[in-house]
Amino acid sequence: MSMNVGSGGGLNADPEPMIEMNMTPLIDVMLVLIIMLIITIPIQNHAVNLNMPVGTPPPQTIKPEVVSIDVDFDGTIFWNGEAVDKPALDGKLQNVAAMANQPEVHLRPNKLVAYKAVAGVMASAQRLGVTKIGLVGNEQFLK
Repeated sequence: MSMNVGSGGGLNADPEPMIEMNMTPLIDVMLVLIIMLIITIPIQNHAVNLNMPVGTPPPQTIKPEVVSIDVDFDGTIFWNGEAVDKPALDGKLQNVAAMANQPEVHLRPNKLVAYKAVAGVMASAQRLGVTKIGLVGNEQFLK
């Protein structure tokens, strides 16, 4: 609480109460709370723990089968160099997904193709159950 001293009124003048609130104790309490919060927050580690294999893996006896899907600049889809339409692509992806040992599917989009065409191929592969799919040729997008 604060008090207004020496208001300069007369002897009979009533002193006017000061309406302002003293903010100093409030600020002190807030600073203490902020410092306590900063001290009690645990240190965040920006690390991802991975269980990496130990040693060298045995050499593969069988070379993995690779299916190449190319998407041309105009959205034309090529399956191992052969142009296919959307229903034929779905049928081929369904055959790949049905295999016990799925081949690797390498998706290579053209630099100028619309994202919608590439996303459609990836969505079809995911919907049909293809698990081994990867984008190749990404170095063309670095420039």
